[in-house]
Amino acid sequence: MGVTYKYFGAPDRATAARVPNTAERDEITGEPLRGGLSTKVKPETMAAMVLTAIKGMPLSEVPPLELVVLHPDYAVVQLPELVVAPLRKASEEQLGAAAFIWSTVPDRRGPRDAYVLYQMLHEWQGFAHRVHDAGHQLYCLVWP
Repeated sequence: MGVTYKYFGAPDRATAARVPNTAERDEITGEPLRGGLSTKVKPETMAAMVLTAIKGMPLSEVPPLELVVLHPDYAVVQLPELVVAPLRKASEEQLGAAAFIWSTVPDRRGPRDAYVLYQMLHEWQGFAHRVHDAGHQLYCLVWP
């Protein structure tokens, strides 16, 4: 049994907090989360990857994510603009460099993962643009 991460856009924290109540667990990709992004990547990992590898921030200075709602069955966290803006604005070279840097983190399998990480960052960048263009903020629904 693992943890599921569903990233989605919402116009504000109140709307994001209501999302789990409007979607059944089996229909978690339903209306409020349409166009969302499901992944096994933790929001803390995503924030650290963007801020350390793209923005050059030391890992010790990466701020915690903002908790929107905590429920016994799920949590919703917000990825702050501090994380989302650098990802949206990153060039192809920055995405490639970030993927390579992150692929060398000891818990990874090594540089052979760099291209997979690059593809993931590119997908994330497109998602961040879609959320921003809709006038929304980026959130993550986490449940076991």
